[in-house]
Amino acid sequence: MNSAVALAVLSIFFSGALAFGVAWQERRSVTHWAFVLGMLALTIESIFSALSAMATLPEEMIRWQNLRLLAMSCMPGPWLFFALSYSRGDYQSSVRKWRFLLAGAFLLPVSVAFLYRAKLISSVGRSLEGNHLVFILGTPGFILNFLFFLGALLVLMNLERTFRASVGTMRWRIKFMLLGVGILFAARAYTSTQILLFHAIDLSLQSVNFTALLVGCLLVLRSLFREGHFEVNVYPSHSVLHNSFTVVLAGVYLVIVGLFAKVVSALGGEKAFTLKAFLVLVALVFFTMLLLSDRVRLRTRRFISRHFQRPIYDYRAIWKSFSESTASCIEPTELCRAAAKLVANIFQVLSVSIWLVDDKKEKLAFTASTSFSDNKGNSLTPQSADAAEVIRALRNHPEPIDIDSSTEKWAAALRRCHPDEFRKGGSRVCVPLILAGEVLGLMTLGDRVSGAPFLQQDFDLLKCIGDEVAAGLSNVQLSQKLLQAKELEAFQTMSAFFVHDLKNTASTLNLMLRNLPVHFDDPAFREDALRGIAKSVDHINHLIGRLGHLRHEVKINLTETDLNEVISNALADWEKVTDVAIAKELRSLPRMLLDREQILKVITNLVLNAREALSKDGRIQIDTQHNDGWGILTVADNGCGMSAEFLTRSLFRPFQTTKKSGLGIGMFQSKMIVEAHGGRIEAESELGKGTTFRIFLPLQKLSK
Repeated sequence: MNSAVALAVLSIFFSGALAFGVAWQERRSVTHWAFVLGMLALTIESIFSALSAMATLPEEMIRWQNLRLLAMSCMPGPWLFFALSYSRGDYQSSVRKWRFLLAGAFLLPVSVAFLYRAKLISSVGRSLEGNHLVFILGTPGFILNFLFFLGALLVLMNLERTFRASVGTMRWRIKFMLLGVGILFAARAYTSTQILLFHAIDLSLQSVNFTALLVGCLLVLRSLFREGHFEVNVYPSHSVLHNSFTVVLAGVYLVIVGLFAKVVSALGGEKAFTLKAFLVLVALVFFTMLLLSDRVRLRTRRFISRHFQRPIYDYRAIWKSFSESTASCIEPTELCRAAAKLVANIFQVLSVSIWLVDDKKEKLAFTASTSFSDNKGNSLTPQSADAAEVIRALRNHPEPIDIDSSTEKWAAALRRCHPDEFRKGGSRVCVPLILAGEVLGLMTLGDRVSGAPFLQQDFDLLKCIGDEVAAGLSNVQLSQKLLQAKELEAFQTMSAFFVHDLKNTASTLNLMLRNLPVHFDDPAFREDALRGIAKSVDHINHLIGRLGHLRHEVKINLTETDLNEVISNALADWEKVTDVAIAKELRSLPRMLLDREQILKVITNLVLNAREALSKDGRIQIDTQHNDGWGILTVADNGCGMSAEFLTRSLFRPFQTTKKSGLGIGMFQSKMIVEAHGGRIEAESELGKGTTFRIFLPLQKLSK
């Protein structure tokens, strides 16, 4: 067995073992199954690739290569789903957003491979050096490899997004998984570009795939031994291509390889071209790993600070980043997550957790962490007695505290809620979140990269950040209270509409009861009273039904209506009251499109207000007319009137009234109803002389 065959056997063994090992785990999710399917597809594809390399006849090699391409077509879908869902707390949102690309990754490569499986490879040729066979791709084979290359880029982009969004211990737990799958698909992207450049499959590239598969499997296996790597909750940004290093890396690599290919073509070929292109890819991947290394970034920053006399922190950049990260946060949890990520990146710590104080200032509630999941955070939250002691202690110690060096009982409680992940992670620090002497929460830091100690400059910056987070929390909490107050106000406004309608109905029934002793023996009156009571009951039941679907605006149902008839029906009960003089002059009006029930409310409200403003000798005048395309209803009284200030500023505003027992909602409701009809309402009043209301309703041309 030569080295190439041994490499193939090892890579196939490890990939298959990983697939079955993850499938047999007790806790399985859709992410687990996506990983299993992706690994099985890789294993099967590698088996066919190895069989093709070991075959001696060209016909056998082509058959195995066709089967390899069929297996390869099944890889983009599961792996893209895995990249979208692995360690993401909101993977359902990512899957919904990428649903069309995800469906394409599942369907397009498989459709091309199976529908045109006889045309994937068109012929067999010789390499540039002429020492081994290559398989010339047909058009379907070229398209399949191009789709696979795009799928590999999408997988790498999403793995990068997950890595960027993770911080602290979360990144430590998942980085080997991301690195292993990333190396695997980076190598696949490299071999795909070679195939696309030369329109041919070179068997010498298979050793690159085998090597990448073996290395990737070993890294993934290392990741499986880290507890909770499948349970990390990362929340990546929803931007897709913005600041994507994967896209930049792929673009740079393709440009370099493209230039190499042109030079090679011009010079008549070069034996080492494939090796050089692979070395370019390895160099770019290694450079990327250096850029993303926490240790390299920390040591570079300290080197610059030590040798070029610069402060460790760029405060302008920090506050700009803090403002951009927290400005759009409208929930305490969202703000705490952003703050935890920011602190982890600034101080190069792997574990940052935030607990908030409850409304009674007696308990702590886990809110966000870069180290553990919500379930674990809730289990680590201090008990009520310990939490109360911690809150009291922090109120007296508003500065950041090294809890590892403290012997206080409350410090021991904080150490229990923030366990060490690494033995050489340095000291753990607690940052109180205090505003105006009130403890809003606390932030704990630990597991610093390289175990670097916290200096005084670190403590000063932590104090400023803690104060800013506390101020942000206070603003968010006040905004939520304001929103709740506005929602309550809106509910009270709508409820007042119904109360006002019930009040008008009660007034109508009261008038009927006042006349009942006088006219009880009159059969016509009793019949009319029964109709009035039935009408009032129906109206009350209708109002109760509407309580189930409150609206913030008036909904009208227009029907062809005679306004004078509506007025006459509304005044039928009022005219029987002996102490109120109602005069009416209802001129001829064309029929109008009105909501009869809503206009009846307006009329009832105006007459009721006029009656309550009258003295013993008071009088109400009701007129109708039409002029210049408007139907005009006028309700006038000679009552107490209103002041000019109230008329201008308060008349049509809710909860503003001049009556001792009024709700201040009637005119506001009437104005909304009239305006919903496309009309307007005007008022004239003078103290001691009375009030006149004019309602203008549009006259529409009715179809015959």
